[in-house]
Amino acid sequence: MYPGKYAVERADQPAIIMAGTGETITYAEYEARTNRLAYLFRAHGLQRLDHFSIFMENNSRYLECCGAGERSGLYYTAINSHLTGDELAYIIDNSDSKALIVSRQTLQVALDAMVHCPKLELCLLVDLTDGPPPSDRGPFIDFIEETSKYPDTPIDDEFLGAAMLYSSGTTGRPKGIVRALPETTPSDSLALFQFLMTAWRYREGQIYLSPAPLYHSAPQGATGLTIRQGGTVVVMERFDPEDYLRLVEKYKVTHSQLVPTMFVRMLKLPEDVKYKYDLSSLSDAIHRLNVVLLL
Repeated sequence: MYPGKYAVERADQPAIIMAGTGETITYAEYEARTNRLAYLFRAHGLQRLDHFSIFMENNSRYLECCGAGERSGLYYTAINSHLTGDELAYIIDNSDSKALIVSRQTLQVALDAMVHCPKLELCLLVDLTDGPPPSDRGPFIDFIEETSKYPDTPIDDEFLGAAMLYSSGTTGRPKGIVRALPETTPSDSLALFQFLMTAWRYREGQIYLSPAPLYHSAPQGATGLTIRQGGTVVVMERFDPEDYLRLVEKYKVTHSQLVPTMFVRMLKLPEDVKYKYDLSSLSDAIHRLNVVLLL
């Protein structure tokens, strides 16, 4: 999620496009947003190797939350937005999260979980609606209002941060996966991601279509590596098979990553719909470490 040199070299290029609304965040805007949030974390005492959690649906502020963690040496845990209050509270507490970022859509579940989360020191609400603020938002303060108070330049003590994701918990409680973080700058990356960059055939300036929830590990890795390559991430708020094909044509998508159900749903589309769109730009459609070559 670290833009590096592209914050300057590709300042006006879209880093993120929201598929449903067309909202665009340029590299310059993404750089400024991640810097402001990094300052906010420092102001509330979060230092290298501390943890925070994100509990939201796909929205235009999601990736900047991850990006701020990656440039301030923090672990961030992206939590399934469909969990119950008890399930959410367990992960927040188990990960030792000191901060929690939620959306208006997930606020009520987060409020239900708060009683079991004594370690939280900072609670932020991303409210992207035009309506009045929620009547009860507990300890949650406005994300945009708070981050706007801070500089848009990098913090003085930048370090490489990373996601700390959780297993599904099918045989018990979910378990956090902690990757060792070297004390290095965010311009470096972990060996795992250097390997994936090659395996997934990522290249500078690619266009990546993300059809899945951003709390999953694959979208986390894929979107982050796209930004590190100076590419553009097109984020679907939710998957729709025909809309996926339409977006490939509209944005000339080069890379994507899907699960089998998504492939099946597209294959079941009527013939006239399946062949309606120009998919010639799409060179790599990835499932796990299997690459479907479309050249």
